[in-house]
Parts: sequence; structure tokens; C-alpha cells
Amino acid sequence: MNAPRSAVAATLLGMASVHAAAQPPAANITAAPAFTARELAAAPRTDWPTNGGDLANHRYSPLTEINRETVTGLKAVWRASLRGSGLDRRDSGQAQVLEHDGTLYTITGNDDVFAISVATGEVLWEYTAQLDAAQVAVCCGWVSRGVGIGDGRVYVAQLDNRLVALDQKSGKVVWSVQSQTLKDGGYSFTAAPLYYDGLVIIGHAGGDMGMRGCLKAFDARTGKLRWIFYTVPAPGEPGHDSWPAGSDVWKYGGGSIWQTPAVDPQLGLLFVSTDNPAPDLNGSVRAGDNLFTDSVVALDVHTGKYRWHFQEVHHDIWDYGAPNPVVLFDVMIDGRPRKGLAQLSKDGYAYLLDRQTGKPLLGIEEQPVMQSRSQATAPTQPIPQGDDIVPHLIDAAPDGIELVNQGRTFTPFEEVPVAYKPLAGVNWPPSSYDADSHLLFVCANDSVGLLTRGGEKFEPPPIGEHYTGGVFGRTDLPRRGILAALDVTSNRLAWRRQWGDGCSGGSVNTAGGLLFIGRSDGRLVAYDKRDGRLVWSFQTDAPVAAPPTVFEYRGTEYVAVMAAGTLYSSGKRGDGLWLFSLRGTLAPQPPLTAEAAAAGVGAGTEDSVLAAPVNAVRGKKIYTANCEPCHGSNGQGNHGQGVPFKPPLTAASVVTVATAGRKDMPSFRSALTLAELRDVAAYISEQLIK
Repeated sequence: MNAPRSAVAATLLGMASVHAAAQPPAANITAAPAFTARELAAAPRTDWPTNGGDLANHRYSPLTEINRETVTGLKAVWRASLRGSGLDRRDSGQAQVLEHDGTLYTITGNDDVFAISVATGEVLWEYTAQLDAAQVAVCCGWVSRGVGIGDGRVYVAQLDNRLVALDQKSGKVVWSVQSQTLKDGGYSFTAAPLYYDGLVIIGHAGGDMGMRGCLKAFDARTGKLRWIFYTVPAPGEPGHDSWPAGSDVWKYGGGSIWQTPAVDPQLGLLFVSTDNPAPDLNGSVRAGDNLFTDSVVALDVHTGKYRWHFQEVHHDIWDYGAPNPVVLFDVMIDGRPRKGLAQLSKDGYAYLLDRQTGKPLLGIEEQPVMQSRSQATAPTQPIPQGDDIVPHLIDAAPDGIELVNQGRTFTPFEEVPVAYKPLAGVNWPPSSYDADSHLLFVCANDSVGLLTRGGEKFEPPPIGEHYTGGVFGRTDLPRRGILAALDVTSNRLAWRRQWGDGCSGGSVNTAGGLLFIGRSDGRLVAYDKRDGRLVWSFQTDAPVAAPPTVFEYRGTEYVAVMAAGTLYSSGKRGDGLWLFSLRGTLAPQPPLTAEAAAAGVGAGTEDSVLAAPVNAVRGKKIYTANCEPCHGSNGQGNHGQGVPFKPPLTAASVVTVATAGRKDMPSFRSALTLAELRDVAAYISEQLIK
């Protein structure tokens, strides 16, 4: 199951290839220890042992060899090939690379795991998950955001709900546990597991697929379940009265966990944020605040027992969950030392809390919001006082749409589509934090969404199908990315930059004064973290949506990052893991934009579409794998992605747009053959949209 292939292990673009040994000796890899809490809480130097770099999720490196003055000399050392894994259109490459004693550990969108030598770029071992698609139910494509390491093992949380411990030296399976099955609901694992004090801690995703969210801790040596916390309380548990009495809607109530929690060893507390309730858009069937969805929850890290919560959005009907990782920090406020935490929500607000009590660290006021009786909306919402990371209203009506309430955040909607802002303002891409300046660096998006509610009757969702209770949509207005630096002592912006494309990658910041982040055009870039000034850029061969990792090996500082593309970025796919240092020699690649332009639609395309035979049955399968994650099963959009299809459509027009791309939609020319484009266009125009 995990036997390594004999294919090329590392490709130096334009250079010679490096081949991996069929089975390298175990001595090539040093097993990680049973890390102590003190080791995991320290700023990472020679190792990057957790998804967040440390237990506080700072994603901060104390290294200074690569700095504002020297970064201009930063080049690629090598590009390691992940052997074609994760190249399917449904896959996304979002994993934060871990590093221990000269070996990198990463995972692709279909849960294949690789151990790679820092010194050579060789694949030392590979674990192939061989997922059964029939056992995978996901809302937004196939993705994993990383692995965990500790006590000589690599921990893998798979999309099929299997938690696997691999021997760190060989990649062989030590133990494997089936945490949930699709018979239990639309569960999946997408987050990176956290190793802590003999535990492997991981949360289940799938709140848009009809499940009840939960966080679990397993014994790191045996895989035995140690504790479980449900994000939607059952009858008799605290918080259950925030769900309708006499209804089973809570059993499918959502509250997914999309990221790795933070831990404060001194307090003995774990902090995790939860996603939206379900059904997403139909509040009529789940009257009440719907705890503990859209919340930050503090648990005893050793027992999983509830300590406190803060709900960021009451009775969410806007898909305003909290997939961004919690970040812990210590600051002085009003002359007093405070233990704080930050969590940024898809509503675009920063919630700054006292992590000892769960109370607001700075002002958060319950403010009246517009009401809808049919949606059973909450009368108030907790709105932080401070600067907006993204706009919270629409300044001009989109063409053909009449604004309601200026499209403000928390504007309700019913059967008629309503435009609102922001659409997924701060999503999963993790923030990073600088303890010296108290700046939190945030990747956000400014975009207009459209929402419509469905019927009011509650019915348990079919297994493995979306459970949204309405329709997500988008206007054809462009989306802009926002990169912002937020002072957590005041909730005020230190600086903010906008991009012409969306922001879809997490960041890491360094003591050298740099902020590294990936771009959807394939660049890894570095900013001066004092003011957001661009100081360095390197073009890779695919969109960079994964957070970079910074570490030191044998006296040299390195930056590692996956460049693989995502479901929602350019059609270009990649299987590359890139390593950078000041001793690198590889030149940047050609811009992806130039490649896309060169791959534009040629003359006669429409004629060839109309003339060639098509297979609409195969077209439906291609649509499900490539188009449905954005456009939805009915072609009307999914989670605010994809402009809804509108009749009349022709197969030729669909192929033209799919081949060339348009606005946020990538070109599929490199992802699908012309025959496949014809088939999917026939299905869309003849069956899906009539």
C-alpha cells in the first residue's frame, strides 16, 4: 500500500533529474521524539514540527539569514516531484510542509504522503492512500492541509475518515483507525492532525454534507480513542436548548472543524473554531443560536471537557463559519498583561478574546441587525470594534440586482436572491503572527455573494449529498484579494494591500522582517512585514495555495512550499515541492499568465464542437469531478463559487469559456482534452441547463 515507486523523485526544471532508491535504508531518516509541550511551544528553528509551527499557530520563524537585505538573492535549490499525485482537477494542494532533522513531510489532495530529503530532493518513501471515491464525501474538492509528526510516527487524516499512523523512517502503517463512515453522515478529514502529549488530535469536516461536528483525541501509540467533543450538543448537554425542541435537526447540525487547534500548555486548554450550522442557508428549520457552531471553544486538552465558548455569529444563515486557525498571543492592554487569542471569520471580522475566560479582549458589541421572521434570525450579532479587514457593505449595486440593506453583512434573504458582503471574507488560509510587533497577517477576499433560501420542511439529508437548504451564487463582479496586517492590541490595521486576484494561500513571517505567501499566479512572494512592500518574487510552475515553511538545516535557512494549484485557482496543476535558500541556483519559471494566453482558443473551435460526436454520460462524470465543486450539482453555484449558468447555452459557448477561462474561472485547456470539453459542454447545455 505504501511501496515507493521507482519514478523520478525530483525534477530540477531544465536540469538533470534525481532518482530515489527503491527502498532507502531507515538510517536516512531520524525519527522525531515524543515532543514535550515546551518543545512544541517554542518558536521553530531547526524543525517545523506542527502545522502552525508551534502550539500557538504563530507560523513565525526566528531565523534571520534570509532578511530584507538578502532576500533578493533567494533562489530555488530544487523542485521535488510528488510523482503525479494530486493532479486531478478535484484536488487542491494546500498542505503545510513539516520538517524534522533534514526530512520534509507533505501530503497531496488525495492523501498520498511523501518523505523528502532536504539535502537532495529525493523521495525517501511514499505512502499511497488509494482512496475509494465511493467512501469520500466532500463539499469543496479533495484536499489535505498537512500531516502530524511525533514519537517516531507520521499521522495522516484521510478524506475517507481513516486516521493512519506511519512509521516515520519507512512510511509503513503502524496502526489505522476508521473514525467515522459515510453511514454516520457526510464526514471527512481535511485538517492536519496535532501531536501533543501522547495524543493525536483531529477534527472532522463535512458540515455541509449533513453531519454533527466533532473533535477527537486518539492515543498516539495505539490509535485508541481517548476523548471526543461534539460541536453540536445532544439533548441534556449544555447548549442543546439553542436548537429546536422535539426535532432531530441537531443530528445533522454542522459545526465542522477545518483546521488544527491551538494549545496553551500552561492553562491546559485547547482552542478550536467551528464552522457554520446546517442546513447552511435555511434557518427556518433550526430556530435558536445553534451552539456551538460559528464559535471558538476552549476544552481541557487532556479530557476534551468543555471550559468556555464564544459564539461569533448567532444562528448563521450566511455560511459565516470560522475555518481560519485560532492564534494565541500575549500582550499588554491598558497596562495589564493579557493572554489573548485571535480568530478571523468568513464574515470578515477579527474576534480578539481573553483565552482564559472567553470574554472579549477588546470591544465586541451585540448590535441589532435586519430581521427575517421566516429565517428565524437572531435579533443581534456580536460585532467587533476596530478596522474592517474587508468591506461590510456594497457601495454600488451590481448591474441587474436591487440592493437590500446596502448588502450589509448579516442582511437576511428568503426565496429571492439577495446580494451581500463579504462572501467568505477570511477563509481557511492560515494567518501568521509576529509577537514583537503584535501584528497578525491576514489573507482575505473582497467579493459579492448571492444567497437564496429553499423550502422550510426539515428532512434528514441523503448520505453523501450537500445539505445547504438554499442556493449559493455569485455575481460576475471580480474578486480582489486582501493582505492585511492587524494590530491585536487595538484591532486596527497597520497596513493593507489589495490584489487583482483572490488570496488563497496562508502566510509565514520571520525575524528577518519578511512575510512569505503564495499567489494563485504561481508566485511565491515576500513582503516587508512592516509596511507590506513587495521585496521578492519567484515564479513556480503552478499556483501556490499552501503556507510556506521556514527552517534551518546544517546552518542554512530554507523556505519550502508546495506549488500544486487548487480547485478554485488556475487550471494549471502541479505536483511540485519547492525548496529555496540563498545558495539556490534555479531560475524562475515562465509566468502562468503567459502560458494561459498561449493556450487560448484557436480558430474553428466552435465548428469542431458542433461537428464532433459527444458523450453526455461521460460529460456528466466530468462535470461532477471538475465543475460541480464550483457550479453546484444544479449549475446554480456552490458555496459562493461559480457564476450560475443561465439559459440559453450552447455547447460551443461552454467550450469557449471553459477553454479560455473568464474572470475567476480558470482555463481548463491544460486539465481537459477537447473531447472531454465537448462532452461536458453537451451535458451542461443539453441536460443540466435547459
